Amino acid sequence: MARILVVDDKEGMREFFQIFLGREGHEVSVAPDGEEALRLIREGRFDLAISDIKMPGLDGIGFLRGLREIDPQLPVIMITAYPTLESSIEALRLGAYDYIIKPFNNDEVRIKIANALESSALRRENLYLREGLREKYRFEGIVGKSPKMMALYELMEKVCRVSTTLLIEGESGTGKELVARAIHYNGPRAQAPFVAINCGAIPDQLLESELFGHVKGAFTGAITNKAGLFEVADRGTIFLDEVAELSPSLQVKLLRVLAQQTFRRVGGTEDIKVDVRVIAASNRNLEEAVRAGLFREDLYYRIKVIGLTVPPLRERKEDIPLLCQHFLERFAKQANRPLPRLRDDTLAILLSYAWPGNVRELENAMERAIALETSSEITPESLPPALRRSGGGLEFPEREETALPAEGLNLKGALAEWEKRLLQEALEKAGGVQKRAARLLGLSLDAFRYRLKKHGIEGEGRA
Repeated sequence: MARILVVDDKEGMREFFQIFLGREGHEVSVAPDGEEALRLIREGRFDLAISDIKMPGLDGIGFLRGLREIDPQLPVIMITAYPTLESSIEALRLGAYDYIIKPFNNDEVRIKIANALESSALRRENLYLREGLREKYRFEGIVGKSPKMMALYELMEKVCRVSTTLLIEGESGTGKELVARAIHYNGPRAQAPFVAINCGAIPDQLLESELFGHVKGAFTGAITNKAGLFEVADRGTIFLDEVAELSPSLQVKLLRVLAQQTFRRVGGTEDIKVDVRVIAASNRNLEEAVRAGLFREDLYYRIKVIGLTVPPLRERKEDIPLLCQHFLERFAKQANRPLPRLRDDTLAILLSYAWPGNVRELENAMERAIALETSSEITPESLPPALRRSGGGLEFPEREETALPAEGLNLKGALAEWEKRLLQEALEKAGGVQKRAARLLGLSLDAFRYRLKKHGIEGEGRA
């Protein structure tokens, strides 16, 4: 059922639409002129307006002008017995959806009203979704007021206004995609798509087709043409997460897109031109990858026109109370329960923890606490075991054991050895299940496997 406003100076026409639309299941309000119609629209919500053009007082054209200032999304069908080119052009310019010319056929009116209502529903849904996305991803939605986060906000404010290619760096779980979405939805491309893809989660032979599409017959199973994500993101933003995982051949193809804004589908011969902003992200140090010959230097400089770094949680611990409150409010609302208080001893554990999984790990800890806690407070017992051990932190050796030898040491090698031991311990505690081990270390499965390979640890266990 829809709410429809009928505006006509003739009582017989108003009564006709009340009966006709009432039988169709709609709720109908009527007004004898444009002034009364605008008053009703200010007081309530309507899905459609049907208005005569020729009326005493404020006519249909005047009604359309006033409506644009109140509800420009409301579709209006105009009624006229004397259509003229001038009035038609003016009505369409002011946003009229369609015309009904007297005398009219009831079936024709029914179809036009159904089409207009469908259009109204789609417009309002799109507006709702876009406004919801703006609210969700506005800068204030990224929680934190530490100096490092304030510096990040300042840079985000600048880069959201332009379409420059960006590289967002930061450890796994710091919120790189959230930053990318906030930049997109606060910029001039907000009305166009934001398309995200994890370059490390898709096999190389499929990733090219996902990014650039393919033509029918390009390979076994390609039974139709398929548009790639760069086409889907046209006039918008594509977010390439874990860009360091791209193969050398795909790095070359991405370089061409960045340089020329054109590409070819897999198996295709025609160049496809797009207008896409590229935001890339990596939890690996791309400069080191370039030096190691794993990432093209020219591509590195193409994607890092401007670089942003999302700080790890251990470097902005003053944000932990804010983040906890943010997550507890969200999960308590989802669970339909009162907001519990975070006890001081619980907060002390959270502040002392190293947070290898960063904000994502803290979010999971708060979700777990809401699910398990039965009292009005978040107690240490509701936190994950890893946080409760030794006051909530990793058990580092005593200072005497870590004292710098007189002859010095290879810090990079020492850190690598420590990382290797943690990977092996996580695999052991997870019973060889790599996904579970990765979760213990706050890593994505792709990042965990990359570290196994880097340290020469055989891919033991199950995924």
